[in-house]
Amino acid sequence: MEKLATQILTQMVADGIVQLNAQQPFQFASGIQSPIYTDLRLTISYPELRTNLATALTELIQTQYPNATVIGGVATAGIPHAALVANALNFPMVYVRSQPKDHGTGKQIEGRLTKQDQVVLIDDLISTGGSVLQAAQAVQQAGDHVAGVVSIFSYGFPDAEANFQAAGIPFTPLLTYAQLIQQLRAQQVITPEQYQRFNQWHQDPWNWSQG
Repeated sequence: MEKLATQILTQMVADGIVQLNAQQPFQFASGIQSPIYTDLRLTISYPELRTNLATALTELIQTQYPNATVIGGVATAGIPHAALVANALNFPMVYVRSQPKDHGTGKQIEGRLTKQDQVVLIDDLISTGGSVLQAAQAVQQAGDHVAGVVSIFSYGFPDAEANFQAAGIPFTPLLTYAQLIQQLRAQQVITPEQYQRFNQWHQDPWNWSQG
């Protein structure tokens, strides 16, 4: 798994999915200014990367959530990866909309679930965990069980950890921000000074742009 994770991170940097710019930081929807941006929606356009991600996520779920019976994709970026993983495991798949439909049956969860199912939700990116936890709540409100959440990447913010703990839902990322910057440093993609600056951002992202 570690070797595959390293390969995936290398592919993400080479394909421009990970972008670096400490001089003109990227702005998240939350308002955080970041020197690193991960556009994980691009991963579906690269067959080898897409396959490696499916393999790694499948192994992660088998290891961390051995009782899983259904794979759920969180709309929209988690859906294609959930489809690949569900196919690899030969599991049923569902996906969860951000909001219930405003027409037809008004469903928020598409696909079939039973009360005995153990659902693992897949999302691409976790910052605070808000969107995937809303999806998890929708599954729970439907009377079904969320065994856990996995993601391709997590920034590893304390906010996310607190939110998952408060919701009582296990969370396991495939890749983390700490892994990413360590690999960038090891491969000399960034300098030691840049590594320190990126690490400082991670310690206090809300105030980083002011420092």
